[in-house]
Amino acid sequence: MTATKYEVLVIGGGNAALCAALTAREAGASVLLLESAPREWRGGNSQHTRNLRCMHEAPQDVLTDAYPEEEYWQDLKKVTGGITDEALARLVIRDSSRCRDWMRRHGVHFQPALSGTLQLSRTNAFFMGGGKALVNAYYRSAEQIGVRIRYQAPVDRLELREGRFVAACIGDERIEAKACVVASGGFESNREWMRAAWGQIKGEWVADNFLIRGTRFNMGTLLKFLIENGADAIGDPTQSHCVAIDARAPLFDGGICTRVDSVSLGIVVNQHAERFYDEGEDFWPKRYAIWGRLVAQQPGQIAYSVIDAKAIGRFMPTVFPGEKAQSLPALALQLGLDQAAFMRTVDAYNAACRVGTFDHAVLDDCHTEGLAPPKTHWALPLDTPPFHAFALKPGITFTYLGVKVNEQAAVHFSGKPSSNLFAAGEIMAGNVLGKGYTAGVGMTIGTAFGRIAGTQAAAAARIEGQRAAA
Repeated sequence: MTATKYEVLVIGGGNAALCAALTAREAGASVLLLESAPREWRGGNSQHTRNLRCMHEAPQDVLTDAYPEEEYWQDLKKVTGGITDEALARLVIRDSSRCRDWMRRHGVHFQPALSGTLQLSRTNAFFMGGGKALVNAYYRSAEQIGVRIRYQAPVDRLELREGRFVAACIGDERIEAKACVVASGGFESNREWMRAAWGQIKGEWVADNFLIRGTRFNMGTLLKFLIENGADAIGDPTQSHCVAIDARAPLFDGGICTRVDSVSLGIVVNQHAERFYDEGEDFWPKRYAIWGRLVAQQPGQIAYSVIDAKAIGRFMPTVFPGEKAQSLPALALQLGLDQAAFMRTVDAYNAACRVGTFDHAVLDDCHTEGLAPPKTHWALPLDTPPFHAFALKPGITFTYLGVKVNEQAAVHFSGKPSSNLFAAGEIMAGNVLGKGYTAGVGMTIGTAFGRIAGTQAAAAARIEGQRAAA
């Protein structure tokens, strides 16, 4: 069965897909958007987001001070370790300085600049009502301007001809279009694929202990299909936006509220009560997304963030209360850790602390000496009861393996860009994010490339229409 032919088909239902659908429709194309989830779960991972990272040369509405292009680029380069396409990254950065007015036209509202522990008022614009409100605003706008939307419409394969898109298939249904944008996310919800990617460490299937912070519908079906059918792949399947989250979080859709932000204010130990990384390496918004991967490499994929009373009030409160005890040995007992090993770790840390002027808002001079691994900043002894601890597990937000694209968001096949198949969002984020993460950049990538893909798809559809009419 072949469905009505549209000029632009958008596959996906999150931020990138919606940006693509809206821009393609604004450019005059007829647009069909296919969302695999039911209406009540629409929006993919975007429904769990809060903000996007924005370049700006001077204070702008909800953003304070300035965050120029070069600083943004250096921040991104640092967290990715240079594993990024600079041209595409800078394209994203520049677009972030001019997207907010367009977002407002489609019903998105931003809240006033935040202050306090998040340290993001200079770099990130926060959505009023969070990602769910943003997604709902985009869907309302899409419906108002004539984008057709179908829910529970999981595309299982594409019909391609020499790198060109011909049709998408949902079971026996075949949907033709003159151009297509694939914005169907990564594969983090596909437990089998995650298992295969991560393999075993000391006999344990690592991915079996992962929690998925976002949607259960990101199965990577089209990502796998494209790679198996000649699309150029980019990225490491084990790299992802992976956060250390509360070990009691649900398997899917725990979202932002499952995060534990106390790491930089204390120490983190594994099941053997041993520290394994520098908790004070950099500001938390720049380093929080490395901790999931670090925990994933520990026995049982579990770790514990340990703080004392001095840290309370200095980080975002957790949804679930942690363990609490009046002594460190009692805390170890509650965590099920070997008390002697735990006390050796804490005593060594406390003895190594060189306390200067503590200031969590700057890279202060409170550090350790003669300790491996070191704690570079915010190193205060754990000596003030009550003591608290939070059990942590890896929380996967989205995976970085994707399809290679160019500055027009065109999917590459054997090094050549497709003339009518484009990609946006998590399915191509690995072009910019080879590893690591910095707060808000995922939404920035989706917004920039969603708008690019939608514009280019509409143009490709026009060319196809002119060719057919000639």
